[in-house]
Amino acid sequence: MESVSVSNSQPRVQSLVSWKSWIYVIVPAAALIVAIAIKGVFLDYTHVLFGGMWTGIDLYMGLVLGPILGKVSPQARTEIIKRLVPVMLFLMPSIATVAITAGIYLAMSEGIFTLSLPVIIAAGIIVAVLTIQGFGIFLPNEVRIFLELNREKPDIQKMSRLAMMNFRLSGVQAIFQIAIIFIMANIAMNNYYLHF
Repeated sequence: MESVSVSNSQPRVQSLVSWKSWIYVIVPAAALIVAIAIKGVFLDYTHVLFGGMWTGIDLYMGLVLGPILGKVSPQARTEIIKRLVPVMLFLMPSIATVAITAGIYLAMSEGIFTLSLPVIIAAGIIVAVLTIQGFGIFLPNEVRIFLELNREKPDIQKMSRLAMMNFRLSGVQAIFQIAIIFIMANIAMNNYYLHF
């Protein structure tokens, strides 16, 4: 297995995770709290904004960045991973949580949060899949990569394998998110039975 040591001239990973990293958690959480308090258009806006960010990042990671990183050397991939992981570790769980929570509150405020509606059942299934993937695979892999980066001699192959798994899974998540956008479009048109 190939290993690389972190030189003293490069910043350690811990220095990349600072108080600024918490902005990726605090801003979405604050937006959610305000949106729930105000409701109306701001709750809808928060749901759409953070859901769009989540979908856009997954599409970019799965369809653009993943294939590019698959073709570069493990050392080059590691340099990108070192800068990407600390951001993704904080950003993705927070925007996913805000998008889902705002969507649930939005459905409740509009009186359509009922399991008798096909759109709610379909949305619930897709959200469950996305949540299991996100918190059961993505987040643990990001934590494993982060811990590996903090070692004296990080294992490049292990980090690369975990990162590529996440990039590929991003593409899968993007498919589910496109499906949920279709469901949301049906809800926006007051079509609760998923007609084309």
